[in-house]
Amino acid sequence: MQGELKIISGTANKSLAIEVAKNLKIKLTPVDIHKFSDGEIYVRILESVRGSDVYIVQPTSPDANLNLMELLITIDALKRSSPQRITAVIPYFGYARQDKKIVAREPITAKLVAKMIESAGVHRVMTFELHVPQVQGFFDIPSDNLDLIPIYAEHILNKKLKDLVFVAPDVGGAARARHLARVLHAPIAIVDKRRPKPGIAKVENVIGDVKNKTVIIIDDIIDTAGTITEAVSILKKHGAKDIYVLATHPVLSGPAIKRLQKSPIKEILVTNTIEIPKKKMIKKIKVISIAPLLSETIKRQHEGTPMGVVYDKLYEKVKKRTHRKPPNVVRKTGGFQA
Repeated sequence: MQGELKIISGTANKSLAIEVAKNLKIKLTPVDIHKFSDGEIYVRILESVRGSDVYIVQPTSPDANLNLMELLITIDALKRSSPQRITAVIPYFGYARQDKKIVAREPITAKLVAKMIESAGVHRVMTFELHVPQVQGFFDIPSDNLDLIPIYAEHILNKKLKDLVFVAPDVGGAARARHLARVLHAPIAIVDKRRPKPGIAKVENVIGDVKNKTVIIIDDIIDTAGTITEAVSILKKHGAKDIYVLATHPVLSGPAIKRLQKSPIKEILVTNTIEIPKKKMIKKIKVISIAPLLSETIKRQHEGTPMGVVYDKLYEKVKKRTHRKPPNVVRKTGGFQA
């Protein structure tokens, strides 16, 4: 049996941690986090966690370096307080896009960050929609990479859209688009994108039929929105009717909001893995909460019961609305078999 369940929040997304704690009918464990005048971070856990099963909710979203350092220091403070188990809940895993070497003398920073978190003293890591699934393998401790496909499917069904086509904004995102399209029995298309240098996307062509279709572009991250808006532009040129965007992590850095505001996108659906500042909350952006799924995952992990049952129920609910056979779902993560 695990010790008492405790939820601790860093400063990166406290509203999500509060919602999770409320769902679990417990209070957040108080913690003092502040900076010294030179920028150093100080963390102190303000109540005993001895023998407890502790979950730290702290995405490494912008400022990625600051929030990562805060996470590491919080883990160290906990490790020295004798809990039974520490789980780092990282809804958005920063540096995940640096998962491989493309040119000579580059780092693989995602691996470095994974080892730093592991070395700090956590027993388990929980993430949502990693940029590429193989980043999960950078950890040598148990890790969960949860997807939101059935939740997205439910939202799309509620909108009662017709003539759907799911679009991957680049070849790398084709698997993600295919998974959701498979659940809702819709075709896919792929935007053929070239990236001459980091942060700059150049769109070339569309593979698939989008003419007079309702298009849903699905991606894991909206950062500067360059990829998305370029994709929207070429999809419109190829005759797409209405365009929606679905992305898990709203990084929304630099010119992202201006680009999205000017684009012909009808709606941008994101989640609260990253807390969006009020000044960036334009009317096009709709936020769905991951708190219910995260709360259930934490509860089941604490109790030692399987998570696959939850995904089975979610997919069964979608199946009843589509009146078709559900996809072959891999338990625990809700992912798909090849």
